[in-house]
Amino acid sequence: MKTILTIIAVTFFGTMAMAQDISKEVKVETINAEVVLDIDLKQTIRKDRKVARLYKFKNSRVKQALSFSTKKNKSILA
Repeated sequence: MKTILTIIAVTFFGTMAMAQDISKEVKVETINAEVVLDIDLKQTIRKDRKVARLYKFKNSRVKQALSFSTKKNKSILA
């Protein structure tokens, strides 16, 4: 009985809250402003670029140096 009355009260108060017209739409006047884009892009080409190398082979020195493992990396059987 208590749950039925609670459900009825919740639906009643919910419909009453939705039925109120509190927020009225306010009309706002818009202002049109013209935008002028005056941007100069200056791109300079640099000739002293450095090259990064990509190693494709598995046995390259860099990959071997980066894939080191320590004694603590090994799993221990408890």
